[in-house]
Amino acid sequence: MSTPSQRPALTPRQLTRTDERLSFVYLERCTVHRDANAITAQDAEGTTHIPSATIGTLLLGPGTRVTHQAMSVLGETGAAVCWVGEHGVRYYASGRALSRSSALMEAQARQWANPRSRLAVAREMYRLRFPEEDPAGLTRHELLGREGRRLKDCYRAQAARTGVRWRGRRYTPGDFASGDAVNQAITAAAQCMYGIAHAVVTSLGCSPALGFVHSGHELSFVLDIADLYKTEIGIPVAFDVAAQGEEDVGSRTRRALRDRITETSLLNRCVDDIKRLLLPQTTTASDVGDDRDVVTLQSDHDHQVASGVNYDGPDYGDELW
Repeated sequence: MSTPSQRPALTPRQLTRTDERLSFVYLERCTVHRDANAITAQDAEGTTHIPSATIGTLLLGPGTRVTHQAMSVLGETGAAVCWVGEHGVRYYASGRALSRSSALMEAQARQWANPRSRLAVAREMYRLRFPEEDPAGLTRHELLGREGRRLKDCYRAQAARTGVRWRGRRYTPGDFASGDAVNQAITAAAQCMYGIAHAVVTSLGCSPALGFVHSGHELSFVLDIADLYKTEIGIPVAFDVAAQGEEDVGSRTRRALRDRITETSLLNRCVDDIKRLLLPQTTTASDVGDDRDVVTLQSDHDHQVASGVNYDGPDYGDELW
């Protein structure tokens, strides 16, 4: 563990601003406690103090224990908490989302609820994966067909690069060992990517279920996000591992992917890509309410009015409570 770099003191209004925080802090094999307004991580090497207001999302890996007081200060400062596997390659559970605002979730719901904007986001997802192609005007069926061809091309290219014999994608749900080494590695890599995507989606307060390519599952949006990095990160790592031998493919894939995720700063990249997909290009962090703790009421014509006010009759202003 290492102590994060020093940052200027934050005011209470800035405590939940994501652009003033370390996006993700990962801890493992330690006890997390509270010391004043900081959390402490204690292991055999000593105690590290981490100002809680600098944390965007705290990832608690294997071997961590966290006290009630530590969770209390993290909640007070608006940090998200996720319980994950080693270096985030599994997702188990989470606490509150990072932002107090529902703006990103509402943006996702708006994009999802309109068939045209839902298709537009699906096209943008394809463009993120394959920037050299223009998916404008493609139907959903055409998008799926192009993705299938690109995946086949990726498998063949990685097989040629690594010298691994490729007989096609073979995976039997619930029977990991039935596949050959490369198929086992691809499955393990996919599961890891789902864990990473799930941690980011929940920490941002988005709905894991409202997908734009996948549909009908509680993790549809998680699958959408994980697939953005399949041909760039997941599949190449799987072929690299398979080329090294057939023993312990699953564990070796997870370790290799963990290192690649760290090298490419994938967690931060996921955050940027999700905001790019769901929000208009002109939207800023303050526009989505990262630094606000405000509840409003919906009035006519999508107009927002202050909450806590009695709107019965012409003389407004009486508080409800």
